[in-house]
Amino acid sequence: MSDEAAEAMGEAAAGPAGPAALGVVRTPTGHAGVDAHLARLADADHLTADGHLEVYEDVHRGLRDALTALDAPPVPGPYENRS
Repeated sequence: MSDEAAEAMGEAAAGPAGPAALGVVRTPTGHAGVDAHLARLADADHLTADGHLEVYEDVHRGLRDALTALDAPPVPGPYENRS
């Protein structure tokens, strides 16, 4: 068997490569809640592709909740309802 054939067989026996980080840089937004959700995206770097959906859905839900909270009316403080 030639060295090339042995090398090709060795690569085939090793199987597919495992998950690899994409190295996407996440720029902080200055909003702690949003930054925490965006940091959660790094969890997908260590999962196979079929595990990404759960992480993406979790991040999407968190970001959607953060945006929805911006539309909520402010809650009055304990002393703002004095007559």
